[in-house]
Amino acid sequence: MLSPQTNEPPRDAETIGLAALAATLTDDRRAERFLALTGLSPEGIRERIGERSLLAACLSFLEAHEPDLLAVAGALDRKPEALIAARRELER
Repeated sequence: MLSPQTNEPPRDAETIGLAALAATLTDDRRAERFLALTGLSPEGIRERIGERSLLAACLSFLEAHEPDLLAVAGALDRKPEALIAARRELER
């Protein structure tokens, strides 16, 4: 079943989440804000890297600050709506 907003299979949500997390953590300013706002540590992220809740938290973090959402969506060659749809799927 395809998502009507993104025309992508739901399982792609984890792939989008992982890519968004990587893009978030490779930008120093964005990574510092993400760690400060979530209370996560680099070790904590490594331990939880495959958890849907962590990926959803990263996407939610991006969604809360439009410039970051647009920057990461652009870096991933995705529409911002795809990241939002991925967050919704991961939160199910």
